[in-house]
Amino acid sequence: MKTESDPVLLLERLLSYPTVSSRPVDAIVADLAQGAADLGGRVQVLESSPGKSNVVARFGPEGTNGLTISGHMDVVPTDGQDWTSDPFKLSRRDGRLYGRGSADMKGFLAATMAALSRISLRDIKRELALVWTHDEEVGCVGSGVLAKRWQDRDHALPSQTWIGEPTDARICRMHPGHCTMEIRAVGRAAHSSRPSLGVNAISITQRVLAELEGLADSWREHKQYEDHLEAPYTVMNVGMIQGGSAINIVPEICTLQVGFRPLPGLDASALFDDIEDCLVRVRQHARFLGGDVQTRRVQTGPALLTPEGTPLQAALCPHAASAEATAAPFATDGGNLQEMGLSCLVFGPGSIDVAHRPDEYIDEAELRGCVDTVQTVVHQMCMEAEAKA
Repeated sequence: MKTESDPVLLLERLLSYPTVSSRPVDAIVADLAQGAADLGGRVQVLESSPGKSNVVARFGPEGTNGLTISGHMDVVPTDGQDWTSDPFKLSRRDGRLYGRGSADMKGFLAATMAALSRISLRDIKRELALVWTHDEEVGCVGSGVLAKRWQDRDHALPSQTWIGEPTDARICRMHPGHCTMEIRAVGRAAHSSRPSLGVNAISITQRVLAELEGLADSWREHKQYEDHLEAPYTVMNVGMIQGGSAINIVPEICTLQVGFRPLPGLDASALFDDIEDCLVRVRQHARFLGGDVQTRRVQTGPALLTPEGTPLQAALCPHAASAEATAAPFATDGGNLQEMGLSCLVFGPGSIDVAHRPDEYIDEAELRGCVDTVQTVVHQMCMEAEAKA
């Protein structure tokens, strides 16, 4: 399949793949892998699990430090959202391109592939790599697997790494991480007419929530990066809770999932320990009643912190809304890619304010402008005699 040079047509094709994180990504993986191969790339499709793969494509001389460009292929669900048009079909209205993933972040993937189709990649002097990941939206899973399994140490990816998340054209050199813990309150079932024979797991969960709220308050007191982050502390969110089976049964199980976002430089493991410590009294109470409180660390997405003044920052600066690099409030694959020795900046078209919402969109002019930006930055980082610092 020939790589499309029109980013709108390419975006239309990418949007048609319903790559919600709960589904396989085989179709879009095949499309992007073939597109990179058609451009002359050395392509690896790296399977993490059935239906889930990352794509790594490399161009130019191996071992030369040019540029890595990264983005994720998955999108968040549309269930229960009131869309004006089919979220998996591109719709154009008033200069905007609507569809799930248009901003977050298939627009950037489309712009990158369109830009590369206009570049003579056989002439690049320093290596260019593409890293397309799966399941970023559910905890940066694909990049986590890639970082753990990456074995090509003799030919490391180019360290200057551009992650094209929607940032309203702001350069972001840091962001919090995102971690998830599951907390399971265990009680004892009984007929609701004889509650004394049971242990109510939802009542135990009430105590858990109170302790978590107190811990969240204490985390708010420890602030950093106040010039860059709207919430300059470790943010906690109890995002999911499920308990009970029938109105006339004392609930035996209640499970909740709590997410938290460690600031750059904080030890996520220590924050997990904070949660464990705050639950000690609740666990003791539950066990006294004949129940329990169990915990499981589900996922750890590292924070990102990149030094100011990298060569990539200099290359992006003329295309940015501001010369100063700041922080993104959301987590990206950058935390995991950083573990591979990559120096990551987050910068892309579109706004996070419309991502994950119904009628997600990207401005067509912004998408087309991103094509020009990718062309210029690739030329500067990979084709000029020396990359500019």
